[in-house]
Amino acid sequence: MRIERSFNASIQDVWELWTTKAGIESWWGPEGFEVKVDKLDFRPGGQLLYAMTATAPEQIEFLKKAGMPQTQAARITFNEVVPLKRLVFTQLADFIPDVAPYEVATTVEFDTGPEGVRMVMTLDAMHDEQWTKMAVMGWESELGKLAKRLSGLRR
Repeated sequence: MRIERSFNASIQDVWELWTTKAGIESWWGPEGFEVKVDKLDFRPGGQLLYAMTATAPEQIEFLKKAGMPQTQAARITFNEVVPLKRLVFTQLADFIPDVAPYEVATTVEFDTGPEGVRMVMTLDAMHDEQWTKMAVMGWESELGKLAKRLSGLRR
């Protein structure tokens, strides 16, 4: 799967929101969720550990119906870090009822130009079409939050 976005922002601002505790907590997680970072070791082999909690009634209800808790612990392992250019990480998908845990790889590449920052995200498909669709929708929502956060920095 591939998602592209452009941001009218500096690469430093975009990078900071992707790579710091405060930055991640300000936009990570789809609409209706909040994230609290427990650990951030931002280097190859390092990890991001966080808890994502549903805060909106419709997300809480979805999780209940799916037999999933309102708060999920998550683990990301950084495989490659090229400052201001590229992030490669794997996320453990261990939260899906009746599905054995597996890793999902993601690559995020940043390119700068006169219009700001172009970001290209490439991610592995999930175990089935429905979960892949939900993952893409989740990232689209998160990247919308990132765009709003970057817009707020320009003011």
